[in-house]
Amino acid sequence: MNKNLDKLCSIASGNSRIIIGLMSGTSLDGLDIALCRFTGSGHKTKIDLLQFETIAYENDFTVEIKSVFSKKSVSLEKVCVLNGWVAQQHAQMILHCLTKWNIGPEEVDLIASHGQTIYHAPKLLHPNDKFGNATLQIGDGDQLAVTTGIITISDFRQKHIAAGGEGAPLAVYGDYFIFSKEGENRIMLNIGGIANFTYLPGNLDARTIFSTDTGPGNTLMDAYVQQHFQLPYDKNAAIARLGKVNENLLAQLLLHPFFEKGFPKTTGPELFNLAYLESALILSGIESISHFDMMATINRFSAVTIAEAIQRNLQDQLSYSIYTSGGGMHNPLLMEQIQLLMPGYSFQTTNALQINPDAKEALLFAVLANETIAGGDIAIGNGSSDIPSVSMGKISFPG
Repeated sequence: MNKNLDKLCSIASGNSRIIIGLMSGTSLDGLDIALCRFTGSGHKTKIDLLQFETIAYENDFTVEIKSVFSKKSVSLEKVCVLNGWVAQQHAQMILHCLTKWNIGPEEVDLIASHGQTIYHAPKLLHPNDKFGNATLQIGDGDQLAVTTGIITISDFRQKHIAAGGEGAPLAVYGDYFIFSKEGENRIMLNIGGIANFTYLPGNLDARTIFSTDTGPGNTLMDAYVQQHFQLPYDKNAAIARLGKVNENLLAQLLLHPFFEKGFPKTTGPELFNLAYLESALILSGIESISHFDMMATINRFSAVTIAEAIQRNLQDQLSYSIYTSGGGMHNPLLMEQIQLLMPGYSFQTTNALQINPDAKEALLFAVLANETIAGGDIAIGNGSSDIPSVSMGKISFPG
């Protein structure tokens, strides 16, 4: 047997596994690195978050990614060279953290890498009926494996699409194994660039779990404040709080057919971007608006679309607990607006479940890798294309 396969079999059959989960989102603010210890799989998964750090991206990295990010026309050569370069940058960040944590690469069994999304194209958002759902993440798994010396599992979203899904959201799988609790119906709300939530039934029936994107989370607010205030994001909603919601603009923003489409569904900054705002301004007949009023309006826009999506999928006769994660949970105005729109519901972060909410997405990709290697025997979802019941990820060996 090939020595790498022999090692992989040993990892899969072992009592526990040390896995590094990586997440780099559409906000392009940094790489989340979660060092986790796993025992078991499926319902029996036990996870300890040993270390966590977010390595902020240097300006050069962000500029390079933005040159191809969410654009319909880019240099194919640039995409080609960035695929390996991004992985090399991520590998160096991993090695830096391992040194800081006094852990050798040989002590880590697997890396689970989400990569960097540069374009998300569900069929809803592209006009060509000849093609199906598509998504593209760069950050080559082989480069990661060779540079770090650690077996790497990457490119998770492609299997989801191959099995009939849209490539997102993938949080549903890890949410189910880690956060399900008998007797409590849970909503796991993650507010990143795009917001999504997972419904976890209190009866633990894997066939009835549900996950969907809701629309914009931070993506419009971040893009606007970066363009007009030269800030990475609206810290503590300081800018939005100085403005007033423009109801005409808000109504126009809510008119896109995406919001009328049934659930589940996915989207991205390919739709919700500065061009979307400009178009809404023109269609609503608004000749001018202050930057503060714009920030207040798009903050409310995210809150409304999140609250409405959740409420449209709840059953009146059931009670629910809502647990939040992602960068949007740090925006106090956004969270206030969501809670005002959903009176009677309790909101907590995943800290209440002993999981650092900032680490949650990186941790969930580590869960996917653990299932790929040591699990994969529990049917998830309703068996349709909505939530494909599949193991995901491509395996890359160091040598």
